[in-house]
Amino acid sequence: MKAITYTSNGGPEVLTLTERPVPEPGAGEVRVRVEVSAVNPTDWKSREGTPPTGHQVPNQDGAGVIDAVGEGVPAERVGQRVWLFESAYQRPHGTAQEYTTVPSRQAVELPEGASFDLGAGLGVPALTAHRALTLADGGPHRLAPGALSGRVVLVAGGAGAVGNAAIQLARWAGATVISTVSGPEKAALATAAGAHHVVDYRRQDAAAEIRGIVPDGVHIVVEVAPGANADLNAKVAANGALIAFYANDQDTFTAPVRPSMVANLRWQGLLLYTVPAAAKDLGAAAVTEAVAAGALRGGPEAGLPYHRFPLERTAQAHEAVRDGAVGKVLIDVRAS
Repeated sequence: MKAITYTSNGGPEVLTLTERPVPEPGAGEVRVRVEVSAVNPTDWKSREGTPPTGHQVPNQDGAGVIDAVGEGVPAERVGQRVWLFESAYQRPHGTAQEYTTVPSRQAVELPEGASFDLGAGLGVPALTAHRALTLADGGPHRLAPGALSGRVVLVAGGAGAVGNAAIQLARWAGATVISTVSGPEKAALATAAGAHHVVDYRRQDAAAEIRGIVPDGVHIVVEVAPGANADLNAKVAANGALIAFYANDQDTFTAPVRPSMVANLRWQGLLLYTVPAAAKDLGAAAVTEAVAAGALRGGPEAGLPYHRFPLERTAQAHEAVRDGAVGKVLIDVRAS
């Protein structure tokens, strides 16, 4: 089978198209014929910063069809269309190859009618968004229709993949959704995703605009840039608000101490890979339910343009994500 591998960390030039044996699923695993692989920032960051132990196949997320199961996995799973998450976390078998193996729970059934493109793009973005939206005191621990009724959610960077998922999931769960963006094109994407209100922080006084929309403040912030936005978040947060940050725009940031105390704010870091497995399983179930309901979509009509690459151009796909491609970078595996 065709696979992209690397044996040392470094730039995209370390990625090589190779021929490898088709892997066999171990106990509790499934083997998936990969149709589409997706690239996230953690994929190129891991490739650059973490030396592999042997031949590493990159990319955490993907979608395809189960074609074999290991011991302990029901045979009925063969033929199931699935979306994958954490394929390459502490494992050599990422999704940038024609067949991959994962623990059975990390191959989640893809609802009827959902495309492989949509499925491949779920993983890291949707599960991160779900976790950020379920960390507030009092829950909910799992999103569902009405679970966030009466809450106001602020999504920073609503044109990004996590931001897009957060907007869609929060709206599905009944929240009022505000998103901040850096320009008109990204505003259009956040609106397409379903944000009720979009604030262009380069053209508007973001704090004044948000307080004008919700005078009592926002309850949950899904934050991509905690350093740059710490002051804004403190100004617009409701009493007891949660600021869940999942990316590091700076090595350190300063939380405004007095405003954080007065408003009882909680600044919560989030890295999907170290989230408890039970929480990820709840997220996977909720994400799948949202997809089945048509509430979590992909593609330009949902504010998430696709950028496609063949398998042999995985290096260029990694570069596109590193360089800030707006939307979702996908790799066509079976078509290569």
